[in-house]
Amino acid sequence: MSTAPTSPLVESFDAHAAAAADASDGALARARRAARDGANAIGVPSTRSERWKYTNLRALAARRFAAPEGRPDVDLKVIADVPAPRLVIANGRYAPALSDLHGLPEGLRVRLLSEVLRDAPDEAAAWLANDARRADAAFEQWNGALADEGFVLDVEAGVRVEKPLHLVVLGVEDGAERAFHLRHRITLGAGAQLTVAKHHLGVGAHRHLLNTVLQVELGEGAELTQARVQREAHGATLIQRTDAVLGANAHYRRLDLELGAALARHELEVVLPADSAQLDAHGVLLADGRRHLDTRLGIEHRARDTRCGLIWRGIGADRGRAVFHGGILIAEGADGSDAQLSNKNLLLSDAAEIDAQPVLVIHADDVQAAHGATVGRLDDASLFYLRARGVPVAEATAMLTAAFLREPLTVLANEALEDRLTAALDARLADAARTAS
Repeated sequence: MSTAPTSPLVESFDAHAAAAADASDGALARARRAARDGANAIGVPSTRSERWKYTNLRALAARRFAAPEGRPDVDLKVIADVPAPRLVIANGRYAPALSDLHGLPEGLRVRLLSEVLRDAPDEAAAWLANDARRADAAFEQWNGALADEGFVLDVEAGVRVEKPLHLVVLGVEDGAERAFHLRHRITLGAGAQLTVAKHHLGVGAHRHLLNTVLQVELGEGAELTQARVQREAHGATLIQRTDAVLGANAHYRRLDLELGAALARHELEVVLPADSAQLDAHGVLLADGRRHLDTRLGIEHRARDTRCGLIWRGIGADRGRAVFHGGILIAEGADGSDAQLSNKNLLLSDAAEIDAQPVLVIHADDVQAAHGATVGRLDDASLFYLRARGVPVAEATAMLTAAFLREPLTVLANEALEDRLTAALDARLADAARTAS
């Protein structure tokens, strides 16, 4: 087997993966070793790959990361605004003192990946045996080789969970630069309903790397609403992938707020293989400072009367860079599909960069499809209107920016959760305004 050129990142990951495989048995050990071999053959993706064209990982490849070590001490005040029920992972380890699962209904099963690895290793092996065949899927493979914690949620058929479940992932400064590999799964049976809010929060000025894979499976008529707000430390790196498969008449709503980290990349791949499956995926990219935010959507319509609505808004300020790829495929036979993509971006600085790439490929008849991406400046007339009424330019800019970013938040269909995330977005915008002034 060919081996990719080595790097400090690959060397440190390989050592951790070898130890993880040696500590496993049977199918799990085989899955770990296969993923390790696959990752080593790929190496760190480069800008020569079309999928990584705008995100250069050369600096990341030159770094070494330590493995997770113990559970850090975290004051409960850090998550004081996150309500129960909640599960918390801190530096790759479950934090029971910060978690609170009171009030969960019957029919919602909550497990940790570490529990599944211990009690049902063959089940875990099936999840970790990545089927990625892309030439640049190294981080997925590393995740399969190294993931040792994560949230595993199963909702029985017909169970409707009314209260949102909050999942918290904390990156905590502990004197080292560490890498954490998390694998999450959410499975809803036929007719089930669940709302999940995921919080990525940074504690201290750490420079950890978080590599996460989420697998979502929705049964017929199931409804999953998922919000993710990312407010990691300024030096953190997040590499994330979501794979979702929707059953007939299932509905997947999600909102992604990318507000933190030095580098954050998210690949959202959703397959609609059954009739009348629906996806609404909205998001916000706030690339200020020197922040690099990269979101890549890949939506496949494979059945009749499927629908997707994608609304994303991006901000490029200071020397930040926002990258957005919105790919939609309507396969042969997916007649009656409806696919709508809107990506609008604001440049607030001459030094900022925004790269937007909408892609629509249609192989079916009788479909409705539209896509568009724009990059522009704040509306001069609106800015003049506010300035003429005595609003300072910085405050006027903040007001117009906030209004521009509001539209994606309406996807949640949950007023309380929408209000909570609106407050988080407003707080982040206020912080950005103070930093810029």
